[in-house]
Amino acid sequence: MSPKPSVGATTLDLLRHGQPEGGDRYRGSVDDPLSPLGWEQMRRAAAGGRWDAIVTSPLRRCADFAQELGERQGIPVALEPGVRELSFGLWEGLTGEEIMKSDGARLTAFWRNPVEHSPPEGESIRSVEARAMAAWEEILARHRGGRVLLVSHGGVIRVLLSRVMMTPLEHLSRWTVPYACLSRVRVDRIPEGDLPRLLFHGGRAEESEG
Repeated sequence: MSPKPSVGATTLDLLRHGQPEGGDRYRGSVDDPLSPLGWEQMRRAAAGGRWDAIVTSPLRRCADFAQELGERQGIPVALEPGVRELSFGLWEGLTGEEIMKSDGARLTAFWRNPVEHSPPEGESIRSVEARAMAAWEEILARHRGGRVLLVSHGGVIRVLLSRVMMTPLEHLSRWTVPYACLSRVRVDRIPEGDLPRLLFHGGRAEESEG
């Protein structure tokens, strides 16, 4: 049986950006905007949702939609560099097929264990974990008891869900986070501190917490 929400529980909805212009690529810090399909995907995922605040990666594929939604709902939007995407180093801007042809062994090793095998000249998963969790704690402290939409990237969301579910970062690739994937986490306050629970993964913003 799932406990009912505690008084002062905080709800965080994690939304990945939609499809960017240029299709599937290892973008990292490459700042492509959303494609028309990407806009449609995000609007559909967020339909029916209401939040007290929006926190977003500063990259356009996240921030453009966050700003539009914030203006539409009349709620504040904050840019948070800590939830920007993993830097893919020499792989940035390339498709998976291109990387597999030129650096396939290293890409396969990254998929199997991203903790031990970072992208060449890229960022480590531990570094992403440190900055993303620092942002997570700041969001909780600032919006305790509220409902927050966090608009971010596949790599960051995988890291956050792994921490919520206490699964090893070595298994990060086992999380499927497609474009405009929405996950909901409720953080209850208990005597020992925060207790996060994953309410759903890949659902709809209009779903209740019941």
